[in-house]
Amino acid sequence: MANNNNTPTAESVVTLREITAETVRVICKLSVDENQKGFVAPNAVSIAQAYFTKQAWFRAIYADETPVGFVMLHDYPEKAEYFLWRLMIDARYQGMAFGYRAMESLIAHVRTRPNATVLMTSVVPAAGGPQPFYEKLGFALTGEIDDGEAVMRLLLT
Repeated sequence: MANNNNTPTAESVVTLREITAETVRVICKLSVDENQKGFVAPNAVSIAQAYFTKQAWFRAIYADETPVGFVMLHDYPEKAEYFLWRLMIDARYQGMAFGYRAMESLIAHVRTRPNATVLMTSVVPAAGGPQPFYEKLGFALTGEIDDGEAVMRLLLT
């Protein structure tokens, strides 16, 4: 059920939307808790990286009409490589399942991509990190380490 007072609730509809000139500032102002800042880059950095990476696919995460987060995918259909590059939910909106539901939408999107059989990601291996979150979605550690991060894989088939 849609929420009419613009304050997201756990029942809010979660969607992934393109970031526009009108919305980029509010998306860049979203931020994780201070103790999570070592796990994900600021959205402004991610958006800048996306504009200089041909394979970047990125969206704002909305709960009803409120921007609550950001997601970015390395989308390389020519090599059938799909990598969750960034996921963040603003500190004010964590614990409401918005990240989980955004990931369900992202996974559904990746399943529509050419030859997509696996979605990869990586996590900082530290207490308070996102590894348990990704495990709930079905990701598993591969045993590989890439640039100090543990690589995880989700089979899509």
